[in-house]
Amino acid sequence: TLGSAGLDAAVTDDARGLLAQGRTGVQRYGALGQRRMQEVAVFVRTYAPPPRMLVFGAIDHAAATARIGAFLGYRVTVCDARPAFATRERFPTADEVVRAWPHTYLESTEVDARTAICVLTHDPRFDVPLLVAALRTPAAYIGVMGSRRTHHDRLARLRAAGVDEAGLARLASPVGLDLGARTPEETAVSIAAEIVQHRWGGTGRPLGELTGAIHHPGGPAPPR
Repeated sequence: TLGSAGLDAAVTDDARGLLAQGRTGVQRYGALGQRRMQEVAVFVRTYAPPPRMLVFGAIDHAAATARIGAFLGYRVTVCDARPAFATRERFPTADEVVRAWPHTYLESTEVDARTAICVLTHDPRFDVPLLVAALRTPAAYIGVMGSRRTHHDRLARLRAAGVDEAGLARLASPVGLDLGARTPEETAVSIAAEIVQHRWGGTGRPLGELTGAIHHPGGPAPPR
């Protein structure tokens, strides 16, 4: 214990967040765990690298998603097979921009249980083989952009490719939470919100409608 149940709970909660993001830092609290106070300083040292976000499909929505992924602490890779689209100029906030067929790149890169995969390709030629490859990985989140009609067509194609119902249930599709998003930036916020919700097991409901602790006590949600 650090001296009080409230301080123990606050430090544990914040340390888990830093560890999940691969971040090192000093957190400050009051003696009873109050945030934004200065009585107690706690140093959290993280040895894990930042989690990865893999964004497939070099469209405007991908640029916004890459920006918010970097803001959330992900190491962001944008991948597209089209040289005219997959350029550093279009994705300045990404850690790397890869020109390759999406499924080929995914099969050759490291994916772990903290990785978020965002499929924004909008083309069955790309997204079906990509999703088949993605569902073979332990990725924490696999989000796929598209309308409900596109989603149902995609499910049929994936079943035909041999994906079972348990695999299909892992897909967050259509991607994002229902925020009424219109612009690429608003859509990226809805995607990011769903990733955070999935990571920590939140409800996705307004906090004003809930009671109890604001910081969710649970761990990551079970695989989708």
